[in-house]
Amino acid sequence: MVTGWAAFLIDCLIGDPRSSIHPVCLMGNLISLLERFLYNESDSDSVKRIKGTVLMLLMLVICYSAAVYIQAAAAMTGIPYLSFAVNAFFLSMVISPRSLAEAGREIREYLENGDIDNARFKVGWIVGRDTDKLSVGECTRATVETISENITDGILSPLFYWAIGGLPLAIAYRAANTMDSMIGYKNDKYLFFGRTAALCDDVWNYIPARITGILLVAAAWFWKYDYKNAWRMMLRDADKHPSPNGGYAEATVAGALGIRLGGLNYYFGRPSFRAYMGEPLKELGPIHIRQATRLMYTVTVFFLLVLSLIDFLR
Repeated sequence: MVTGWAAFLIDCLIGDPRSSIHPVCLMGNLISLLERFLYNESDSDSVKRIKGTVLMLLMLVICYSAAVYIQAAAAMTGIPYLSFAVNAFFLSMVISPRSLAEAGREIREYLENGDIDNARFKVGWIVGRDTDKLSVGECTRATVETISENITDGILSPLFYWAIGGLPLAIAYRAANTMDSMIGYKNDKYLFFGRTAALCDDVWNYIPARITGILLVAAAWFWKYDYKNAWRMMLRDADKHPSPNGGYAEATVAGALGIRLGGLNYYFGRPSFRAYMGEPLKELGPIHIRQATRLMYTVTVFFLLVLSLIDFLR
């Protein structure tokens, strides 16, 4: 369990360096390369789905195997603590609490300073919706939704799979999640080609998402937020999210903070309504970005404590 704490500490101190050789960046490049070889617009829907499945399997095998070989190479050197350092470093590369916190902080500061134009611009970096006309409340909502949903995708899930299968399984999870973010869309191009990737990501996140919801209730209690409402909103609204997993974080955060998430978004000028989660007991504002970030870090620490306790008892 020391490796998990070390990875978290590395992320807190360094974060995700923006580099072309970052593991997630390399995964994205490999996905794009395989897509160029496999995707053909003229293929039938069933062939597209088969090819998308092949892409997913290739990515999982390649990324899992790469992590195994990296671990083996570190062990073969015989250098004391090198294996520990390598595992902690690469695990820190597939979790993203600091990246989420920095994105939220930057947007919050723009909003607090009345710089709505830069806030909108920065929100556009973390969401896919149109941001050029967002209000302060809508900028806040988009940011809180992103931080909340990524507690599972960007932190709990990779740590969960590391705990049960070591670094290779954590890397494989990150590959699956990256595939979903790149090709798991319900549009004309990826509806069939990316369907397996999207379904695979849903399966990977199913258990961690529900753990996230429970730990968010505990974190809300710790910070004296409305933990009872957090539990109530999770049970009532989590299944309203278009993803089978995303609502367990978003609805619980909404309940804890007394805000309402979801609503009308625009994508390339086209309206898209996402079901409401939570109740608008408070007006959305920059403080809720700070509170969502606080919950995110607390859940991360709580999960590492739970893993440490399990490891101790075992």
